[in-house]
Amino acid sequence: MEHVDIDDVAEGGFGNGVTMRKLADPLGAEDLAINHYELAPGEGFSGGMHTHLDQEELFVVLSGTATFETPEETVDVAAGEAIRFAPGEYQTGSNEGDEPVEALALGAPADSTEVRVPVECRECGHDALAAIPAEEGMAFECPECGTAADLPT
Repeated sequence: MEHVDIDDVAEGGFGNGVTMRKLADPLGAEDLAINHYELAPGEGFSGGMHTHLDQEELFVVLSGTATFETPEETVDVAAGEAIRFAPGEYQTGSNEGDEPVEALALGAPADSTEVRVPVECRECGHDALAAIPAEEGMAFECPECGTAADLPT
């Protein structure tokens, strides 16, 4: 058994100013990503619309209301509710309200390496770019032809 106080876990994230704490390592979880988010109004869970080809994601809203978008619809998820996204399903989530949002994001398997954003490659026309962790934020390249792209993160 492992136990942590969430407030004692160091803040991390994607360099976008969002308060995020990665709980998997302190808890010894190897097969499940567990992230705790605190979103101020206007903040988002990620940099924008994306999918994990190799990971399903589940968000549990603990307080406030988070707004999730897919290419097809927008759904508000209130405190005490959860939402799931299948591998390959594009989504983005944010706090569009006036109150803070606190939520847990769970992903399995833990180590997702196949992240895509719905941006067409300028060279070969492939329909999505791969998002790759970089020193500052994310880098983007075409998984088909390898062309690098400069996108805001």
